Amino acid sequence: MTPLARALFFLVASSVLSCRTNQDNLRPDADGAVRITLVGTNDVHGWVMTQTEKYPRGVIRYGGAATFAGYLKLLREDNPGGVLLVDGGDLFQGTLMSNVTEGSVVIDAFNALGYDAAAIGNHEFDYGPVGPQTHPTDPSQDPFGALKARMAQAKFPMLSTNIYESNSRLRPAWLPGDGTVMLERKGIKIGILGLTTPQTPTTTLPINVATLRFASLGPEALTSAKRLRERGADLVIAVVHAGGRCAENNDPSDLHSCDTETGEVFEMMKGFPYGTLDAVVAGHTHAQISHFVNGTPIIESVALGRYFGVIDLYVDPASRKLVREKTRIRSAIEICETVDAASGSCDPRQLKARADEVNPVAATWLGKKITPDDAVASLLWPGEARVEALQTKPLGLTVPKTLGRNYDGESPLGSFLADALRTMTRADVSLLNPGGLRADLAKGAVTYGAVYEVLPFDNAVATLDLTGDQLVSLVRAAYSAKKGVFQVSGLEVVLDRCPGPSRLKSVHLPGGHGVDPNIRYRVVMPDFLARGGDGLGPVLSTFDPRSVEFGETRGSNLRDELVDFWVKNQEPFVAPEPGRISMIGDGKGCTTADSHRNP
Repeated sequence: MTPLARALFFLVASSVLSCRTNQDNLRPDADGAVRITLVGTNDVHGWVMTQTEKYPRGVIRYGGAATFAGYLKLLREDNPGGVLLVDGGDLFQGTLMSNVTEGSVVIDAFNALGYDAAAIGNHEFDYGPVGPQTHPTDPSQDPFGALKARMAQAKFPMLSTNIYESNSRLRPAWLPGDGTVMLERKGIKIGILGLTTPQTPTTTLPINVATLRFASLGPEALTSAKRLRERGADLVIAVVHAGGRCAENNDPSDLHSCDTETGEVFEMMKGFPYGTLDAVVAGHTHAQISHFVNGTPIIESVALGRYFGVIDLYVDPASRKLVREKTRIRSAIEICETVDAASGSCDPRQLKARADEVNPVAATWLGKKITPDDAVASLLWPGEARVEALQTKPLGLTVPKTLGRNYDGESPLGSFLADALRTMTRADVSLLNPGGLRADLAKGAVTYGAVYEVLPFDNAVATLDLTGDQLVSLVRAAYSAKKGVFQVSGLEVVLDRCPGPSRLKSVHLPGGHGVDPNIRYRVVMPDFLARGGDGLGPVLSTFDPRSVEFGETRGSNLRDELVDFWVKNQEPFVAPEPGRISMIGDGKGCTTADSHRNP
């Protein structure tokens, strides 16, 4: 497609999107203002199917596109022609159904739900070329092939204004438009801009984005917002695949519990003239935000297709300006088909402690019963059927006690997996990034689907041949990267509770023996890390490239190799004794927060 054709396609698509809802002129509500209902999701990660949790008194059903459609139906009935549906990015990567279709099933679901725009997230680059390979192995393969296919399939624009080619400093030819779109609701012109976290080169396979540059969020947002205003936008909304964390979300004006100094979305907002943006839907950190920052409402609603957020914006029909004091926000609204009668929740984490008392009843929203959309459910069924055999495939193994994760410290699951990887490869040391472990491994019979949810990324098994000094440098870089606490086998480490460059206080071999600088050590890890992911790029660039083997000739991935190893050896799924990771300090003196968890 030529550049001109791409531009025309984008303009036509924008026009279609603008015309697909109410075309009337300004239509004020009863109070004289025009209400726009902004609905936002983020970090769906392929979780478009409904999930279930069994309790003694019944089943709780939650999450997924079909149930979310029931909420959207009620929202659209409540504000006809005034609903805008957007997503903060990371649509893909995380479920078997999403990954075997390279995100196709997710786009089908988003199309059916009527999304108006989505940000491009870092995990949108994970699939690499079209086909089973996660990254190109020869020049003929396009590292953006799968993403391009999903963008062509989508009936909504996938947006990012801050992606450029590294060499030319121009926008990639395959990324249409300027990363913005103009829509209309109830006669109000709404400009939407998208942004992608500059962390992307360290939070997807670096090789897939090696030709790209991800510019700083603030300047790009400011420039795009100005451009949209010049084009006549009455409202400007940003969908941003970058976020932050707030421990408390009851008072939207109270930011004291938010990581305002380190959270990307908060940093982006610094220095903006008042009213630059009218609303922000954020993502990436799998956290909750429901706050005003310099008058701008920002929401982020956790992750995995279980939550959404709403911002009600009111526009004065005479001035066409936002009436900011009327803005209402709410994030992390649970998506439930059934809920516990007493608590009104469907969140299994909340209900676990009182499982015997959980009494499932139909969920309601805006005073009406939630009814999942049968058409959306039917749309997803072929994808579910395609993976059901794999999902339920028994491995003949049992977990006697749930193996849980801990992003911020040593965990039973992390230690078990690190030990298994090291034993399988006969390595001296293994390292696993905590963000790569996406679910706990529940007590009971082990299925392939359960392992897939724990390890959804198709990483290869990479090995490194390092001197003792290089090994210590690598470990120091891992624990200095503010990417959580790496899980380790074959080493014992002492860490400061505060993240930072000097976090690693000591490292030694089991039994207290020092790492010998004159001995070479075989180190194993996911190739995501060996290629420089999660902040390891700078230290790896100092090693001889011949000392790193990315596992491209192994013919499988880390997850499947571990499954074969467990089945062959009938390995017991029991966590090793804790103690390989020790913490010192009380953490009270920490001046920064690790605001980029679970990217």
